[in-house]
Amino acid sequence: MAGYSRQLQYSNLYLGKMTILFIMPKVNRYRIYPTKSQVTKLNSTLELCRWVYNETLALRKNAWESEQKRISYYDSKKMIPIWKKDKPELKNVHSHTLQDVTMRVDLAFQAFFRRVKAGEKAGYPRFKGKGWYDSITYLQSGFTLNGNLLTLSKIGDIKIKLHRPLEGNIKRLTIRKTSTGKWFVSILTDAETYQPLQPSDKSVGIDVGILSFATLSNGTYVPNPRFYIQEEKALARANRKLSKAEKGTPERQKCLKTLCRVYERITNKREDFTQKLSKNLVDNYGIICFEDLNIKNMTKNHNLAKHILDAAWSKLVTYTSYKAENAGRKVVLVDPKNTSKMCSSCGMLVEKDLSERTHNCPFCGLSIDRDLNASINILRLGLQSVRKTDRCPSFQ
Repeated sequence: MAGYSRQLQYSNLYLGKMTILFIMPKVNRYRIYPTKSQVTKLNSTLELCRWVYNETLALRKNAWESEQKRISYYDSKKMIPIWKKDKPELKNVHSHTLQDVTMRVDLAFQAFFRRVKAGEKAGYPRFKGKGWYDSITYLQSGFTLNGNLLTLSKIGDIKIKLHRPLEGNIKRLTIRKTSTGKWFVSILTDAETYQPLQPSDKSVGIDVGILSFATLSNGTYVPNPRFYIQEEKALARANRKLSKAEKGTPERQKCLKTLCRVYERITNKREDFTQKLSKNLVDNYGIICFEDLNIKNMTKNHNLAKHILDAAWSKLVTYTSYKAENAGRKVVLVDPKNTSKMCSSCGMLVEKDLSERTHNCPFCGLSIDRDLNASINILRLGLQSVRKTDRCPSFQ
């Protein structure tokens, strides 16, 4: 989404009686409109960066396999001047951009070893095929922003649509190409992101689901928009045309772009819906309680996997969490165990099938919607968790 502005979380570190507040930088995303010649230069830059990425990965991989030697980020960065002699076209790419490529390889290896150490399933860093390297980064230099023109070193002046004012000093920017050929720039600044709202004593528990996207403990139901389901016919039509087109032909490229547009439309609708809902929750409630769901395990149910992924519950929790941090609100994640079975009135467990949409308690006689019952339980568990935290000895 061109209007999507992401504000990363901040955190508090308590040292004795001193509180240190770490404010994470603010990132704004804008649409840019390069000319045909600039698109050619940008695509060439992406391909050259892909080449450096693969060379860096091969260097580290071969060094380990042949000599059991680890190549550091600084060692691989020293190879850039040597590669420029063998491949002069690399001089058309800003030096900081090439350094960022080697940094990405290093980060990929760090993530790989971290997962191995944690005993998780770890995929070894992969080589990038043609078209799979879609972004370049400028670190602190190589760019200027004057009005509606973004000047990039080696590229030129590109028209940019600043739909919202840019605050703070620019620290880094990343140019990204979408699958449909659109270009965006993400600009990281040192602007203040912590903007607390007026305190609110209102709390809410939220039960996410498939029939209703979210059920609030106050009785509000948020309908499930089912963006993927709405576009299934368009996806099937685009896939049929793609399968009939001959590989390597302009017709196939056209069909592929049409398919990508449908997926982009789904993503944009889902993004817009989740951003607006999360903002509404943060604006209206001081404490927001969700279930701490394991989406990966839930999608093992192949009958529901498509609907669960279409709903994108984890996005709602993520977006609400960082908005709440910046607004001085609280998001609480509770254990989902028995939230649907437990009676919100008497606390007894009532067994029920997934097809049963009404909670009928044989112990106290309560009869309400099962999702509303669950959301009330989520709120109660969340408030209990907050009270326990507040009773803990303070570090101040």
